[in-house]
Amino acid sequence: MRPALAKRLEGFGLTTVGDLLTHYPRRYEDFTDRKPIADLKVGEEATVRATVERVTLDHGRRRRVTLLKVVLRDRSGVMIGVWFNQPWLAKVLEPGMELSLRGSVRLSGGGASFVVKAHEILAGEGETVHTEGIVPVYAASESISTRVLRDLVHAVRRAARSMPDPLPGALLAAEDLPAKADAVLAIHAPRSHAEAAVARERLVLEELLLMQLGLLLHKGAEQRVSRAPELGAPGPKVAAFLAGLPFALTDHQAAAIAEIDADLDRATPMRRLLQGDVGSGKTVVAVHTLLRAVETGHQGAFMAPTETLAEQHLETMQELLGPLAACDLLTSRLTAAERRAALGRIASGEAAIVVGTHALIQGDVAFADLAVVVVDEQHRFGVVQRDEMGRRAAAGGSAPHALYMTATPIPRTLALTFYGDLDVTVIAGSPAGRAPVATRLYSEGHRAAGYEFVRKQLDKGRQAYVVCPLIEESEALQSAAALAEAERLRGGEFRAYRLGVLHGQMKAAERDAAMAAFRSGQTDVLVATSVIEVGIDVRNATVMIIEGAERFGLAQLHQLRGRVGRGTEKSYCLLFTSPRRERTPGERSDARLKALRTTTDGFALADRDLEIRGEGQLFGTRQSGLPDLKLAKLTRDRDAVVRARRLARDILAGDPRLEAPSAAPLADAVRGAFGEELAWLLKA
Repeated sequence: MRPALAKRLEGFGLTTVGDLLTHYPRRYEDFTDRKPIADLKVGEEATVRATVERVTLDHGRRRRVTLLKVVLRDRSGVMIGVWFNQPWLAKVLEPGMELSLRGSVRLSGGGASFVVKAHEILAGEGETVHTEGIVPVYAASESISTRVLRDLVHAVRRAARSMPDPLPGALLAAEDLPAKADAVLAIHAPRSHAEAAVARERLVLEELLLMQLGLLLHKGAEQRVSRAPELGAPGPKVAAFLAGLPFALTDHQAAAIAEIDADLDRATPMRRLLQGDVGSGKTVVAVHTLLRAVETGHQGAFMAPTETLAEQHLETMQELLGPLAACDLLTSRLTAAERRAALGRIASGEAAIVVGTHALIQGDVAFADLAVVVVDEQHRFGVVQRDEMGRRAAAGGSAPHALYMTATPIPRTLALTFYGDLDVTVIAGSPAGRAPVATRLYSEGHRAAGYEFVRKQLDKGRQAYVVCPLIEESEALQSAAALAEAERLRGGEFRAYRLGVLHGQMKAAERDAAMAAFRSGQTDVLVATSVIEVGIDVRNATVMIIEGAERFGLAQLHQLRGRVGRGTEKSYCLLFTSPRRERTPGERSDARLKALRTTTDGFALADRDLEIRGEGQLFGTRQSGLPDLKLAKLTRDRDAVVRARRLARDILAGDPRLEAPSAAPLADAVRGAFGEELAWLLKA
């Protein structure tokens, strides 16, 4: 291989023969329609085999276009083959050569000609790679074409015979699956679409099975490594907390609490994912879980992805708990003196519940007796990161119970795949009295009508949000845009109303003041960035404008919309689109906005989001520590995910740590799939 080509391949992530063999086709082209020259039809693409009789090169007028014309013959007739702008072929193609050509017949002033799309010179047994049969198409780049990849894979394909097969023979027989080598050969050079489908099914199942085994091994290792405190049944503090709530728990909240209480009564560390739609009442369940630790003399910790969200959760907990538990805050915004004082209260146990960000897992944080950890918006943390507090506590012989929460509803296949090491609890529906939020779309030409609608709501004594467009490159730019929009609205559409501003660049005191003014009704309209996506709860805010709605993802739009409709009044979300979107119809944003208008069910939207955006983009942040899915697609392979989960459980039921000699190839494959970051999971 030429060094220049090897360097380009390395830049594409392909450095070994194994890399090439596992660079699977993304699709296939069906070139099985080989025909004699006499049977070709004008405009129809087909493959022919023919012999070169004569080659001529025409540079055309002003040498702007070169035209290579080749007289081609087979037993049925003669035709002129044409290549555009490939003059070097004149030195390659010679009379007597036999070619396989893919192209179509076109009519021009000079008559009919066969415009060649692809060709290859036949030699020996006449084997083809690019022009006949079921031809694989690979993900390529500007520097590495799919034709080059096809040649390379074809050259090394026989090495597949020496690839180890991680799946036990008994499993292959029971599931009626081909061997790994046969599947790899078939997926790169299938003799039929059916053979390609069987090969893909086998390789997808293997990929998902390795992931499921890794996640279940991770869960088992976490739960074997140490014991968690058995918290027993809820006591008087929990009873007082529930009795003091200004609302009744929904059936789903009560069921979630019952599942969590059962976990907390065991010495096996709880590892549970609590997911629910916006406004479904997850916070109350989280506070209950933390209070279970406090009333038995232990500590609880609540980790949020941002300082703003941590501060908002602290305020909510203090309101809900009152004197039942001493709550403390630990974020990077604390001064050195404040941090030292907070660390002292945490270490002594005076801080019963600690709310914070990543600061909670820094090396100088020591808990007196940590029994429960709640991680909010946990999809923003990687697998290793979210487990760090539990692993550090486990080093001392005791592991806390852990509850991971997300307000982004997760499709079942995604939950099984990315969160397969967790038990899952779902809170469906919303608290009684909340009406669905009506969602309306306003194009640039109808903005005035949208502003008029908002003014009518404000005149009724309601409040409104205006969310500025997402600017991914810079939070500072987005904050500046919010300030500029607030100034424009103060002198324009909302000049008769009181406006406030909230953005991520504000100091904590400024942000707190802005939110306090909005909550108390001192401001009518809050112009904000997406910092209000979660945690904001102002029941009198019944209308929201989202500017540049096409720039946001579907999950984020749903989260933003969840800031209204928190009370009993009818609420509205107005999606304002930019002129740029109107000039480029048919984008995926059209599908997102249509989905948002047609349903307020977060779980239905999550499924739709998975279809539109793909699983790799669903949350915007990759789950650190998880292997890549090279072939499996969760939108397509839902059944395979469930099948892989079942097989993984069956395998580990008989061999919980993959220690049997026959399981060695499978254990090695799991290690290889997860890499060093989670290599410890098979050692615990």
